[in-house]
Amino acid sequence: MTELQKVSEETMRFMRGKYLVDEIGDNKNTLRFRRGGKTILTIYVHKDHYVFLLIFGKAEREKFEVVRNEFSPKIQQAYDDATTFHDGKWVHITVSDLETLEIVKPLIIYKKKPNRKPFPKEQAVYASCGHRCDLCVHYTGGTISENFRKELKERLIRVYANGIGDGGYWGDDMKLCDGCHTGGLDKNFNCGSLKCATINGVGQCQKCNKYPCEKSHNFYAGLKPEIHTNTILADDVTWAILPYVPKQYGN
Repeated sequence: MTELQKVSEETMRFMRGKYLVDEIGDNKNTLRFRRGGKTILTIYVHKDHYVFLLIFGKAEREKFEVVRNEFSPKIQQAYDDATTFHDGKWVHITVSDLETLEIVKPLIIYKKKPNRKPFPKEQAVYASCGHRCDLCVHYTGGTISENFRKELKERLIRVYANGIGDGGYWGDDMKLCDGCHTGGLDKNFNCGSLKCATINGVGQCQKCNKYPCEKSHNFYAGLKPEIHTNTILADDVTWAILPYVPKQYGN
């Protein structure tokens, strides 16, 4: 994985973990994180770097001037170099490595306080790979209702519209599962996560010193863990993506 790919994945993990926002893309080179008609962050995608844009209104600028020394010199310089338009000061920051991303994160949080509440775990049911069974469209145990399953199907198809959602995978012949104790979704024990756990001598992925890894959370293809330029609604991120992100809704 390249440094830019690491930046991409960590950016999405950070934004989705901290904020309940719509991801608005133009299918070209721009992704905006919006909520209630306001944009928190805009990302311009380039071949070898990203450009993060945060717009600070008058009141935000006055507050920032008071605490500016709490931010890195690079952030202060980007702020000083920014142009002020009628709707605010447009702060552009080029991000191509994790070090720069880490110094940008506090500025994003300063711009907008995180608004994603922790997901309730009181009735959580975990698979051997760490996935939340009780949030899975295939799970038959617990209190999952058919109405909830129908809603999940709709969300999954919207997010992962890559062919598998149009056929039997989530259709009337969709496979159902009552948990890993009966062999999981694949009764022939072809689950890559469980196979890997067995090879490494552990009963559950979470007990492996390599966890989390790609094999432990690879249930859905096209998980969209990287910066993208299409549109995904905030609630679809909550129900169709985050349950399959390591350490997001899991342990």
